[in-house]
Amino acid sequence: MILKNAQLFINGEYTDAISGETFDTIDPSTNQKLATVANASEQDVQRAIEVAQRTFESGVWSEMPVEERAKILCKMSDLVMERVEDLALVETMDVGKPIKESKGFDIPRSASNLRFFAEMAKYVHHEHYEQTRHMSYSKYAPAGVTSLIIPWNLPFMQMTWKASAALAAGNTVLVKPASYTPLSAVMLGEIANEAGLPPGVLNIVTGPGGTVGTAMTTHPHVRRISFVGESSTGKTVMRNAASQLIPVSLELGGKSANIVFEDADLDEAVAGSLEAIFRNQGEICLAGSRLLVQESIYDTFLTKFVEAVKGIKVGNPLDEETDMGALVSKSHLETVENYVQIGLNEGAKLAIGGKRVEGLPEGNFYEPTVLYDVDNKMRVAQEEIFGPVLVVIPFKTEEEAIRIANDSIYGLAGVVWTNDLRRAHRVASRINSGLLWINCWYYRDLRTPFGGSKASGIGREGGRHSFEFYTEAKTITMKL
Repeated sequence: MILKNAQLFINGEYTDAISGETFDTIDPSTNQKLATVANASEQDVQRAIEVAQRTFESGVWSEMPVEERAKILCKMSDLVMERVEDLALVETMDVGKPIKESKGFDIPRSASNLRFFAEMAKYVHHEHYEQTRHMSYSKYAPAGVTSLIIPWNLPFMQMTWKASAALAAGNTVLVKPASYTPLSAVMLGEIANEAGLPPGVLNIVTGPGGTVGTAMTTHPHVRRISFVGESSTGKTVMRNAASQLIPVSLELGGKSANIVFEDADLDEAVAGSLEAIFRNQGEICLAGSRLLVQESIYDTFLTKFVEAVKGIKVGNPLDEETDMGALVSKSHLETVENYVQIGLNEGAKLAIGGKRVEGLPEGNFYEPTVLYDVDNKMRVAQEEIFGPVLVVIPFKTEEEAIRIANDSIYGLAGVVWTNDLRRAHRVASRINSGLLWINCWYYRDLRTPFGGSKASGIGREGGRHSFEFYTEAKTITMKL
């Protein structure tokens, strides 16, 4: 099933934009129209926020017993899994990613997001203290209307990751999916209604960031903003939020170092590094896009890696055998192409790839690409390409690897491949990043804090950190 007409979802109902305006979303694999989408204005956002505020103040959700909220969110989780085929199909055609990733990971993980935070909400810790003359206790109350601005690369998974925690905490929510990939987000409205989520608790507004996003981040009724996207837009969101002193959580760009030491299991490191850059066409903030390889194994590792790249099947995202699909848009394809040319002009060497996929001229297909003998000062090593382009950088010593890894404006993630346990922990502790994997990549425990440092954002979400962000701590003291 593919949506042909995606409307706004406000107060439990699907509706057109007030202006009646629409825009088209495009299938990246064909560049043909996929669906017509409501194009919201500031008026639509104002309406959705007012609905969310009234609903919050009514207490129908914010004061509902947490066990009852959890039942509804768990029902939503069940319904997501019942619709896994439809949701995966929509996600794949909207994003351009392989169907096996959508169906095998993204949508099931989305269902897990809803169930995890629903269950955890029942065990949020409230503090209690007593002294001789008085007693104090702290409550964590829902903050209020929450704006969630979702990126285009993992739309349904990112939306449920943010919304499930905000909803479980008792907030009302306004979601803006990316204009490139709004379709799966819109489908969550129907699921919410069927699960029994009260009208007005979840609202979904589609439209441009300059209009919809600005209104969502400057309205005085909004009490929390969570944004995922590139760093310059994150700065704009933060400036907007400052006008109303709205707390923000920002997960922004990355240029993560993937470090392979000479004592690593090379086959394991090749396989993990391959996934770390080419999963989701490289359109993932956690990508290990800077591959640092120790000089003593540099040539051997590069040969193994390039040979492994040859086995990646690029093609129709709906083919179960496809490993890598299409980039999200023509303009993004051109951006990736330009970066590869910049790298070659800077002196990088091309090991494999570097051009559009032959035989697929209609879509935004680009070959998995490896640039090697890269200097970390080059633009391709410093700027986020957000595509299937890996830069390979040699290093001599552990100290040099750490220095290169930290020589970046970003600090989101990193990977270390080594069989030396002491080295693994030593290097991991010295790399400036919010997340770091040792001998693996992309594994996530939802109880742990997630977020980055430097230009990769501020704040942490995940487990109790999500509930701390989406709630207000209130201390009540009583004389005994």
